[in-house]
Formats: sequence, structure tokens, C-alpha cells
Amino acid sequence: MRRNSRAKASFKIAIIGAGSIGFTKKLFTDILSVPELRDVEFALTDLSEHNLAMIKSILDRIVEANKLPTRVTATTNRRRALEGARYIISCVRVGGLEAYADDIRIPLKYGVDQCVGDTICAGGILYGQRNIPVILDFCKDIREVAEPGAKFLNYANPMAMNSWAAIEYGKVDTVGLCHGVQHGAEQIAEILGAGEGELDYICSGINHQTWFVDIRLGGRKIGKDELVAAFEAHPIFSQQEKLRIDVLKRFGVYSTESNGHLSEYLPWYRKRPDEISRWIDMSDWIHGETGGYLRYSTETRNWFETEYPRFLEEASRPLETIKRSNEHASRILAALETGRVYRGHFNVKNNGVITNLPADAIIESPGFVDRFGINMVAGITLPEACASTCIASINVQRMSVHAAITGDIDLLKLAVLHDPLVGAICTPEEVWQMVDEMVVAQAEWLPQYAHAIDAAKERLARATVATREWKGAARREVRSIEEIRAEKEAAKLRAAG
Repeated sequence: MRRNSRAKASFKIAIIGAGSIGFTKKLFTDILSVPELRDVEFALTDLSEHNLAMIKSILDRIVEANKLPTRVTATTNRRRALEGARYIISCVRVGGLEAYADDIRIPLKYGVDQCVGDTICAGGILYGQRNIPVILDFCKDIREVAEPGAKFLNYANPMAMNSWAAIEYGKVDTVGLCHGVQHGAEQIAEILGAGEGELDYICSGINHQTWFVDIRLGGRKIGKDELVAAFEAHPIFSQQEKLRIDVLKRFGVYSTESNGHLSEYLPWYRKRPDEISRWIDMSDWIHGETGGYLRYSTETRNWFETEYPRFLEEASRPLETIKRSNEHASRILAALETGRVYRGHFNVKNNGVITNLPADAIIESPGFVDRFGINMVAGITLPEACASTCIASINVQRMSVHAAITGDIDLLKLAVLHDPLVGAICTPEEVWQMVDEMVVAQAEWLPQYAHAIDAAKERLARATVATREWKGAARREVRSIEEIRAEKEAAKLRAAG
């Protein structure tokens, strides 16, 4: 075994996409909240030197203020950052907001209304096509220069596709990590009035379609009727989670994922513009607003610039006053390095863990972590409706991953065609044209499709499908990045005088 019984660890953690300042800071303070994990090196890497400099100065201040032995390095040379790393954490978004805007706006022309578009549906599939070649580059570097047996912790969406590619094609020990389970559990604890440590639960399924298959409050099993009644009695969740509550009533179990996210994975709730208003809530983007996450991300894209002075000031606080988040990463590292057992929900290859999902699928299910690794709880069987819904997404994910690996544009179109929501709205001819348009628009991030771009442009030049430009009454227009930027500049000028 590579780990010994020393009380103090000394190893390297690389964070790819460390320019995501708020998230990197959270992971950093989480890990340093474990005393045995303080004598480590954090190697930060990102494409943006500016963002790297900002996050490094914040983390350096935390180390200095708390008199820690922790080392922080930063480089735009990813391979150098990965050299000798025992753990590699990824939180990258390939193509940034520019590509993401195409993920939302182009499908909308064909009637495909997405709230987030980062998992499946047309946007999530193209997001995966951009990410997977880069994920495989990460894996190549990990195999060649990281510590032997290094573990890859993937936080980046599309979670299942990225993890699938890293495990099956990248040949790297990979676990996918998300916080949807924790957020859903917080809701359930609130509606049931659960105190600290009183709620127990088992979630199982696939990322963003994981299901609370067993809920216990003080040891007492909570059934469907009690859960429905508690949600419908809640003054906020009864309005914000209307779609999730409807699925709970019909499926008998609650989904971990937000109202807006869940609506994209099912073919029933977002296919008619005049029906969307029944199921979404406009109090916040996450409850179903069309293009909601794109709008939110665009409006807040430079929030860390204005928050940087506050971050720097807060960095002088004692670590003991910073609350550890519910993210899995620090707890996994602590369990692997100290042997203290941690139970969580992890994204791994199924291999029979969930009995009624395919063996090759990436599932999200309970596991225990100790010095021997991540040990999944096997033999879980999902309710049939949950399994059926998951399998529909898994089939799309499998085709999408294989298309991204091979650069087969016809397989990519078939993946989009088989997406549940897209299939409920678009004809095959519309899907073929929509994918051509998306591939052409995102060509600079899709090297595996370089051979197919010219032909796609030719097909678009003689295209006969008229796009729909649907505008449901309940949703907001998806504004361009340029429009939002212009609005902000105008607001600044008005405020100045």
C-alpha cells in the first residue's frame, strides 16, 4: 500500500480549472479543515493567469494567517501542475460562456427549451463533446506524470459523460462528485422538521436523476404520502418544486435534482410552451426559467472581481471559524489518508451495483471510503419507473461519449435524436439541422469533428427546415452576452450620474 500510518500526510493535490475562484477557495478550506491534510501542496492550474494570481493570493493569505505548512503553487502549465500529484480535482467548463450560449440559444430556435442544458438534452450533449477530448488529455497527463494510482475527482459537468470517458477511455481511477443529493436532503430535513443527524437516506440512480429510495427520520421510514403532504404544506417548496412534487406523486420517490434541471430530462413537462408555466417558478432561475443558468452565469461572470477585496480580507480569518461545506472532496481525501470511514454518494461505473441499470453506466449511489478506497453498496434495485427514466438517459450518454471519442457526427445526431425532451419536440430532419448548426458554431472546441465542419456548413446553406423561435409566455427571453453586458454598462452610467 502506498499510504503509511504517519499522522501527517505529505502529498500533492492538483486543481484543474482553479480559476473558478469561489469553488477553489471552498475546496481548499474544506481540505485544510482536516488537520492531517495540512502538510500538502496545492498545485493550481488554469488557462487564465489573471484568475490564477487572484486565487493564489487568497489561498496564500489563508496559509499565512493560520501559520500552516501548506504550500500553494500556480501555473498555466497543466502537466507541470500534475507532476507527482496524488489527487487531481477538475472543475473546468470547456468553451466558457460563449459556447454555453450556443448550447441554449440554438436548440431554442427548434423549440427545445432548456433551463440549464449541462447534463443531457441538446445542450448537455454538445457540452460533453467539448469536454471529453480535454478530459482525455487530462487523463493522459495523469497516467504519465502524476503519482502512480492517482485518483481523479471530477466535479465538471456533464458529470456522467465526463466520468464515463475518463474511466473507459482515459484509464484513470475516477470518481464523479456532485452536491445534488445533499441539497435534496436539506429540503427533506426542512419539511419534516428534522434535527441535526435525525435524517437518514439512501439515494441511487444516475447523476441529476438520483432518487431518494429510502428515507428514515429517527429510524422511522417516511413513505410517499407523508412526503407529498409535507412538501405541499411548505409555503416555498410547494411553489418552487411543483414539477418535482408531481414526479414524486407519480413515481413514489423524490428526485435529488432541482425543478429546472429535472424538467429537462423528462419528455413531459417542457415540450409545449403554453404548458411550461404550470411547472416552473420564476422566483429564481433554478426552478425552471428558460436559459436561467446562462442568464445567471452571464450576469455574474465577473462577480469575483468585485468580491476579491472581501475574499482577501476574509482570508485572514482563523480556519476554525470557516464552516466546512458539504462537498465530498475533503471527506474522501480524509478517509483515504486517515482511514476514518466516510459515507457518501459517488459517481462510478455501475458493474452491478444497481441491479436494473446497465453495467457500463455511470451511476450515482451510496459508498463508503476508507484506506482501501471507495467501496460501493451493491445490490440496489430502483423502482421500475426510476430505472426506465435513467436508462433513457444512459442510452443517450453512451452514444454521446462514443460520438465524442470517434468524431462520428452521425452518431452524435442519433444521440440528440434519442434525447427524451428533444425527441418529444423535434423531427429527425430538425435534429440533423440543429446539430449541424451547433457543431459549426462550436467548431473551435470540437477538434474531433474538424473533418465534418465543411459538409455541415454546406448542408446549412441549403437547409429547408424553418426554425420555430418558440416564446412561451411563462419564460424570459434568452439574452445574448453582449446584450447583458450593454445593460450593465448602461446601469453603471445611470448610477454615476
